[in-house]
Amino acid sequence: MNDRSQLVTITLLAVVLVAGAVGLFLIDAGSSQPDPVRFDDTVTMGLTLEDERALPDDVDLPRVQVFYSQYEYVVGYYGIEAFTATRAQDGHEQLFGYPLALYVTDYSGADLELDDDGYPRTDGFGGWVDATDAHFVVDSEARTPAGEAALSFANREDAAAFAAEYGGTVVDWDAVLERPVTRDDAETARDRVDDQHAEADELVESVAPLRDRPVSVTVDEGGTIQKAVDAAPDETTVFVPNGTYEERIVIDRPITLAGPGADGGNATIDGGGNGSVITVEHDDVAVVGLEVTGTGDTLTDRDAAIDEDEWDANVEQGYGHGDAAVRVINSSGVLVEDVTIETRANGVLVRDSPENVVRNVTVYGSEEWIEGFMGVMTMRSPGVIEESTFYGGRDNVYTHRSDGVVIRNNGMYGGRFGVHIMHASDTLLADNVVREQELAGLMVMTAPQRTAIVDNDVRHTPGGIRTSGSDSYVARNVLADNELGLTTNAETSIYEDNVIVDNEVGVRAAALVPSNRVVGNAFIGNDVHAETAIGSLRFWSHDDRGNYWEGAVGSSDDGVTLERSYTPTDPIDRSLHRVDGTPTLTRAPVRDAIAGLQGTVPGMRGGSIVDQHPLCEPPQPELLEAAGIDPDRDTCEAQT
Repeated sequence: MNDRSQLVTITLLAVVLVAGAVGLFLIDAGSSQPDPVRFDDTVTMGLTLEDERALPDDVDLPRVQVFYSQYEYVVGYYGIEAFTATRAQDGHEQLFGYPLALYVTDYSGADLELDDDGYPRTDGFGGWVDATDAHFVVDSEARTPAGEAALSFANREDAAAFAAEYGGTVVDWDAVLERPVTRDDAETARDRVDDQHAEADELVESVAPLRDRPVSVTVDEGGTIQKAVDAAPDETTVFVPNGTYEERIVIDRPITLAGPGADGGNATIDGGGNGSVITVEHDDVAVVGLEVTGTGDTLTDRDAAIDEDEWDANVEQGYGHGDAAVRVINSSGVLVEDVTIETRANGVLVRDSPENVVRNVTVYGSEEWIEGFMGVMTMRSPGVIEESTFYGGRDNVYTHRSDGVVIRNNGMYGGRFGVHIMHASDTLLADNVVREQELAGLMVMTAPQRTAIVDNDVRHTPGGIRTSGSDSYVARNVLADNELGLTTNAETSIYEDNVIVDNEVGVRAAALVPSNRVVGNAFIGNDVHAETAIGSLRFWSHDDRGNYWEGAVGSSDDGVTLERSYTPTDPIDRSLHRVDGTPTLTRAPVRDAIAGLQGTVPGMRGGSIVDQHPLCEPPQPELLEAAGIDPDRDTCEAQT
């Protein structure tokens, strides 16, 4: 089919949609207030998967469930503060409408007490009460994993009795809504990116002196490194000259193990294919300037029993106990730098070792990802991984429960995932170059909070950046030539100033709750700019500023935004950048009719994306140039 025929077909399809729309959707304006549903049947917000799994069985957190006038799902919030904070966000009522019904946990009649963490414990769930009829205790000792918590009671006497025992004040619903809520959100993640970089710089600087310790022992020809390590005084360096050393080493004192580095020759430690090659078991150790090979091929703790009910313990046994070229256990302030590794298992494994630095490391993993393991694996070990290069293996970098880890300025090639985040909030992924991963470039799983993903360049993967969780900041990334560029699965998050070019699908919006800010992004050359999974209408603009969509045209008074909205999920709009006759088609009356219906008929709102203020020009010209795109290509002047 040629472009002109495709244009005619799309126009006819639009006519059919307009003609049939009124008969497809009904609005039941006279329905009564709905009854509460099971909380498990709501779309939940306000609790990470990690926190949810960690809660004792008898903890009964305060909850809210809301039936919105413009949203087809019941939304459940863990914590009244989670609801009030979301309610206060810009555009919340536009997306969700007003509450048709709002219920809160009823603690009246329950055997209620607070545990040592301040979490409410009961002898069983007490049911629901309409929020406007409830009495709330605020400023008490009660807490949720997110912080301070208000508790709700159907009976005022019960609320007063709780306040007498645990402190606080009894107030009504209106007073709860007026209380300011302070919480770390996506803007927090955005505003502290520079601080995270600065803190990472400080950590790198703090371990840098480990490289310059005086040499106390040089490994003699024919001698062993282990004997030299055992003989070296604390705070000194064991120097390893060029050569190959077939041994495995344990460092249990604060020393530096140093080879000549890439510019000085090759000092290679070969573990003989059995176990980990270098094991660090003390604080303030450095391993620098070496080549390491001959790791074993054990990827898990083979002696550990599998317990189906202990998910986290199983992950640790499966991911945190394999062989490694360099293994760091229960040791803080460790530096691994200028090390080249060939491995059948892990390159660098770090467990229970905070404030570690891995930098300028090169890891060659298995050619087939399923046969290898992690380039760097950190478990409960926040630190810095930077300026390193990874080839092959399973995950170039995998991190588990390492809140605040910084992964920056790395090159990642040919694994399963470039970066794989599990149960790690407040992480920073910045300035990484990711190519040709088997499944995804940057993968965030298990619903963490406040992940910052900025200034990365991800290409030639099935999924460029795949997010989850909440309150994340995803900005200034280049996503090009992927099957799927980006997902907006992380809720209450900011996605801004990304360049999304020549992907099969630019962005997939899959989060059920339409709570994200998507603004200032450039969509160019994608087969499909954006698509949605299930969910409600999403507005992708903020403060009268939207995104740049190749193919969106229209006159402009201010020279910044177009006068006509753009809907990338609309059958006409989504094809504008691929057909001739774009200006004529965008001005067709049938398109205005569809846009009007989408704004008024609930059935046509579902699953749609609308940019009310599309941009005339693609922002971030330096990123466009990095992606091979002329930054002056399509402007308002050129389009009109």
